[in-house]
Amino acid sequence: MQEQGLPCGVCGAGERAITYFKSLTAAGFAATAISYGPARMGFGLFVPEFRTAFGMSPATVGIVSSLGFAGFFLGLLVAQWLLNRKGPKVPVLAGLAAAALGLMTVTAAPNVAVLAGGVFLAAASAGFAWTPFNDAVHRKIRDTDRPTALSEISTGTTVGVVVAASIALAMSLSGFHWRICWAIFAALAALALAGNWAALRHVEKAPDDAPPGGWRDLLRREAVPLFALAFVFGVTSAIYISFATDRYAGSGLPGLPQGAAGAAVFISYGLFGLTGLATGRVEARLGLPWLARGVMLAGAASLALAGALPGWVGLVASAGLQGVHVMVTSAVIAFWSERLFPALPSLSFTAVLLATAAGSILGPAIAGLVSGSLGPGPMFLGAAILPLATVLAGLKPVAS
Repeated sequence: MQEQGLPCGVCGAGERAITYFKSLTAAGFAATAISYGPARMGFGLFVPEFRTAFGMSPATVGIVSSLGFAGFFLGLLVAQWLLNRKGPKVPVLAGLAAAALGLMTVTAAPNVAVLAGGVFLAAASAGFAWTPFNDAVHRKIRDTDRPTALSEISTGTTVGVVVAASIALAMSLSGFHWRICWAIFAALAALALAGNWAALRHVEKAPDDAPPGGWRDLLRREAVPLFALAFVFGVTSAIYISFATDRYAGSGLPGLPQGAAGAAVFISYGLFGLTGLATGRVEARLGLPWLARGVMLAGAASLALAGALPGWVGLVASAGLQGVHVMVTSAVIAFWSERLFPALPSLSFTAVLLATAAGSILGPAIAGLVSGSLGPGPMFLGAAILPLATVLAGLKPVAS
């Protein structure tokens, strides 16, 4: 298939594949950096500031966070509908527009209700951003390059998290108001919107003669472990994103300025999450089953450390393991769904992310109630049981 805008004979199929690899990977990296960085995780990063500004209890924090993940769930459904009718460009651009608008809404929020609306809108962008790129990569990038492209796109999250956390750290050191940080996030979302418009304008929708398939085709017994892992991943990762900052801010960190706990958590999270760039190579050596088990154990250890070991050592170890868990698991479920449903790459990945989003909606709301009653330590220790139980129950991904 020839890329529009390149006349016949100017480049060969290999050169077109390289062009798509670079442009789609860069665009997807930027979109996930915004959508899965400040738009999806910014609320958790600034929970101490929001609790002070709006008088939020742990239960309210959990509800607002769950509303954000409900936006993610809704975004996934709308994105799939738009993808089928318009191709990847429209849902990605709609998602980045939602990110910019939601981030600006949080910037100006006068109360919890408006704050929740902004969080909902911003987090919805994550539902729009990723699935269309999975579709575009499947159709436009060669088989041998797909794992690398998917890993690099998913790892855009780490850069978004580190940048957001670095801006938060600058805020705590300089005394800037948290609203300035969110205005910067909104401006970065607008830049990502412009860049994706340029990169995706020549990526058309899938041809009408594409293999037929629908949601019923995903109802297969061998898919149950994938959806179970995705659900647990959604529960635990959302709990961590929502409550880790408040946990370490309340435990006291020697030598750290007040208000910088969130920056420390998410910088560690993002930097260690860069290991996601190597997921394709590690999976080729270990195989998907062992890699899936390993990252779920990393998630369990991260939550257990957050519950049992406050302080600097616990923070770096816990946040680092969570970063590895989230980034590598994100790539694992992309590999797994594509191999299990090769004829339905975007639909199957949407279904997997819906399972993740469902877990993310339930997790913070329940965790907020538990934390308010028993405290954050027992809540994190209880959450650690879920990924551990997933491993003990047995994971049987599609073989490499």
